[in-house]
Amino acid sequence: MKCFKSMSFLAFMSIFLLQTEVLLCLVQGKVHYHEFILKDTNFTKLCSTKSALTVNESFPGPIIQAQKGDTVYVNVYNEGRYGVTLHWHGIKQPRNPWFDGPEYVTQCPIQPGTNFTYQILLSSEEGTLFWHAHSDWSRATVHGAFVILPANGTSYPFPKPDGEQVILFASWYKEDVMTLLDETLKSGGLTTSSDSYTINGEPGDFYLCSNETTYRMSVDYGKTYLLRIVNSEQNVDMFFAIADHNLTVVGADGAYVKPIVTSYIMITPGQTMDVLVTAKQSLGHYYMLASPYYDGEADDFDKSMASAIFQYNGNYTRPSSPIYPTYIPGYYDIDSARKFVTQFRSLASTEHPVDVPLNVTTRMFITISIGMLHCPNNSCAGPEGNRIASGLNNISFANPAVDVLQAYYRNISGYYNASFPDEPPNLFNFTSEDLTADNYTLTSRATRVKMLDYNATVEITFQGTNIMDSGENHPVHLHGFRFYVIGSGLGNFDNVTDPLTYNLVDPPEVNTFPVPKDGWATIRFIANNPGVWFMHCHFDRHMSWGMDTVFIVKNGGTDETSIRPPPDYLPACSKNSLFGADQSMLQIEE
Repeated sequence: MKCFKSMSFLAFMSIFLLQTEVLLCLVQGKVHYHEFILKDTNFTKLCSTKSALTVNESFPGPIIQAQKGDTVYVNVYNEGRYGVTLHWHGIKQPRNPWFDGPEYVTQCPIQPGTNFTYQILLSSEEGTLFWHAHSDWSRATVHGAFVILPANGTSYPFPKPDGEQVILFASWYKEDVMTLLDETLKSGGLTTSSDSYTINGEPGDFYLCSNETTYRMSVDYGKTYLLRIVNSEQNVDMFFAIADHNLTVVGADGAYVKPIVTSYIMITPGQTMDVLVTAKQSLGHYYMLASPYYDGEADDFDKSMASAIFQYNGNYTRPSSPIYPTYIPGYYDIDSARKFVTQFRSLASTEHPVDVPLNVTTRMFITISIGMLHCPNNSCAGPEGNRIASGLNNISFANPAVDVLQAYYRNISGYYNASFPDEPPNLFNFTSEDLTADNYTLTSRATRVKMLDYNATVEITFQGTNIMDSGENHPVHLHGFRFYVIGSGLGNFDNVTDPLTYNLVDPPEVNTFPVPKDGWATIRFIANNPGVWFMHCHFDRHMSWGMDTVFIVKNGGTDETSIRPPPDYLPACSKNSLFGADQSMLQIEE
């Protein structure tokens, strides 16, 4: 029996029961309990065997299911080799940042041999979301779906499907992802591409040693199924299609949308979608394909395709091979990706209204770019011997030794600077094809955050850049909020004409959105969730390179508009931390 060095069992249970008792007075939904054990598990894929970190020995991990407004406790035991945190992607956690999960932002990693219990407060979310590790690249194999059903007495805004199925995309590496990350960060060069993509943990028919384990979804003729699609790929957007079957998108990121009937979808890492499909073709086997979409110049991605089989039940002769889709966009099909993304609209019904903020009080303009940091003696593997970096407004985010939330809540100085700028240091032609000079490419490394007043109405325009010929689509994710994407376009943002195109009637309300290559996107939200909230590109390599920042939303004037008190135990950070003695072994100082 393993011993976990956190707190005694009796102390843990007393705190746990007290929190539960208090919570039952605060919420009307049910309370759910889960136990996650992080440990290395052996898998054989692509003709080779490796050990990978998992939850409960499964890849993907267990599905959490609850109803709108419920509360979920997840007790995480770390039996792995390195520190890990978990994030509940798309769940706002009202006033509860202590359990949001990004390492060195709201907590430090759960170290091997210890445990930590997350409290997850569901509020307005309804539909499909997911959970995943939020420490380094451990998300590759530590992730799973989070299904939130309608509350009692309510229903879907569409006919109840006959069945449902989680469809989860992920990356598979033959080598250990943490070793690959360590090598990449030490060299300062490009990251290694995955060896395959997977659908529900299996690569599918188009990879070696894989067709015996291809995922199969059994369906009955005439029935309609709700596909809960999650993209947990590391660094690649994906097209998805089912041969000869139309898809109807009815939800995205835990909110409903006006139905979109389409033959394919494009989904970025961090996005989730609810999709209806009716089994009304001839009895047979039909390929479900997940194919990468890439619009960058580097062309450094895994050019392969995951497959699964949409398999009808019944008496018929098994085909020699499944039917292949007559159309799925190619790897570089920018037009098809853009056509799909621009169709999203909120449902904006009486039961599911929208409330788009109109009177903006805080306006920001944030550039997204790939750049470089100087290396001594040009000793790194990036361009000109420099280190590849990424940033927002020319700042590459640096993880502090004590998480930002603790430092802010306890007023511990020296771990962050509240000076993240509202605009970039220089204005220029952001989409030019000649942005290679040092004044464009060199970024600065710092832990700079943006302070927001409680209830501020925030508008952010994100501008993609082509610095170092590195423009590409960026899926940006904001913790702690759902926000409205009120506009997007190609080229440089024009602050006179482009706002005239904003959709203030039924814009999509999401937690992750793509900023198009060499283009812009504008979001709005009300800063009514006090706490410390991470914002980052959901390509893991860009996040590792520094394409991140933090928003600190100040408390309001009452207890009900202030951050909830911290739990009695959090994983240890450093000697200056309220909760621990030694600095985390994964915290690297430069």
